[in-house]
Amino acid sequence: MKYCAFLRGVNVKGTNMKMADVCQVFKDAGMKDVVSILASGNIVFSSDKNADALKAMLEKEMSEHFSYEAFLFIKSHEETAVFWNSIPFEKNDDLHIYGFVGVSGIENVLMEEFEKASQTENEKAEIVNNIFYWQVPKGNTLDSTFGKVLGKKSLKDQMTSRNVNTFEKILKKME
Repeated sequence: MKYCAFLRGVNVKGTNMKMADVCQVFKDAGMKDVVSILASGNIVFSSDKNADALKAMLEKEMSEHFSYEAFLFIKSHEETAVFWNSIPFEKNDDLHIYGFVGVSGIENVLMEEFEKASQTENEKAEIVNNIFYWQVPKGNTLDSTFGKVLGKKSLKDQMTSRNVNTFEKILKKME
């Protein structure tokens, strides 16, 4: 089965790794057809194992190899397609749209945090198909009140986010 592993915290805040090295860890762990998409930690691969088994095994392998606490979220081709096909906002060159990949129920936690945060003009959030989507004006991602929430240590093993354009690139590699 084809999967994508979405890695949390790759190439930010001092956790730097080359995607070729990450791919090699996956290959050494027995994954097939391994390829990376962008430098933000998106690894497409094939395996006969289920997502839960892969998550546990690959987090352990990544943590040992790179000497950091790895968090991965494994999604099948079908699940990844839902992220792309459920985007609730219209594309706009002035706005970023992010989809959040994470544990079950994280979308509700994120919505609660979003509703508590002060929003800028055109900043919105919606949950579609149990996926949290966030729209924010370009240039405001890290400065927004909600953007600061995303770096909370209490959420590090719960979710990661990707610009929705990344899902499109991943899906093309999964075909």
